[in-house]
Amino acid sequence: MMLRRGPWPWPWRARLLQTPGTHGRTHPRPPMPQVLCVKLCGNLKLYQSNLYGTVVPSDEITINYKHGLPLITLTLPSRKERCQFVVKPMLSTVGSFLQDLQNEDKGIKTAAIFTADGSEIAASTLMEILLMNDFRLVINKSTYDVQCPKKEKLSSEHTTEMENMKSLVHRLFTALHLEEFQKKREHHLLEKIDHLKGQLQPLEQMKARIEAHSEVKTNGLLWAGLALLSIQGGAMAWLTWWVYSWDIMEPVTYFITFSNSMVFFAYFLVTRQDYTYSAVKSRQFLHFFHKKSKQQHFDVVQYNKLKEDLAKATEALRQVRHSICDASRGIR
Repeated sequence: MMLRRGPWPWPWRARLLQTPGTHGRTHPRPPMPQVLCVKLCGNLKLYQSNLYGTVVPSDEITINYKHGLPLITLTLPSRKERCQFVVKPMLSTVGSFLQDLQNEDKGIKTAAIFTADGSEIAASTLMEILLMNDFRLVINKSTYDVQCPKKEKLSSEHTTEMENMKSLVHRLFTALHLEEFQKKREHHLLEKIDHLKGQLQPLEQMKARIEAHSEVKTNGLLWAGLALLSIQGGAMAWLTWWVYSWDIMEPVTYFITFSNSMVFFAYFLVTRQDYTYSAVKSRQFLHFFHKKSKQQHFDVVQYNKLKEDLAKATEALRQVRHSICDASRGIR
């Protein structure tokens, strides 16, 4: 039985066909099974387009809100499966979202998010700010245009209430998790201090050997200076009383004293330091130390940096432990 032909408002219609042998008989027969025959009429392509018009393409990225949280649905490039990601706008960042994508699909080598005009969005940007406008998601050189659903604008009073609520939640979270955070930070600082001490141990041993060698050479130089001054005084006395008279040696001693003054002044011009025995000793010690360090390949810059990092970590650990003690006293 052909169905009615005509425009599309009736795409198909079902009608029961008469079973064979029933036409023209007066005696009833046992009921036979009836067959439902359906035939499509009209434009088949138009019917298919209307049938599949609401299906989301397999590679499209959609954003919906469920229970107040954004739900991002996309197709994973490796498995070709649709996957949904729940985003916490006030806590999640662009970097954490991209990291979740790569953790879910190891085939994602590169992932980045750009604005509609092509500017790259920083990884530290909150998802709440990202979802305010449309953006582009680039996964393995494939670009996807993402349209964000427009949220209703809140009134100024409601916006103020929301900001106050966010601030209250943040303070509560900080108060409840502060001790746990401090414990984790203390553990992290202890590990960092142990690591720095392990790096400094061989450097400290080498530094101790270089310092001992430099100290010996510096003391030897000082004793040599004392010996030279003693020889100079003995020579002047011998020339004054045994060889010449004081009338002859007096001008000599004057010029020797003047020459020493010139040497001291030259030392100040070169070093910009007063000529004192402690300053001379320290300067000569550093000279011997750096000379020996180059010979022993001792990295002074690295050693100083490690010492500074160790001092900062130790001070941070002291502050963390002090805050933990204060928190414990407050709870008691």
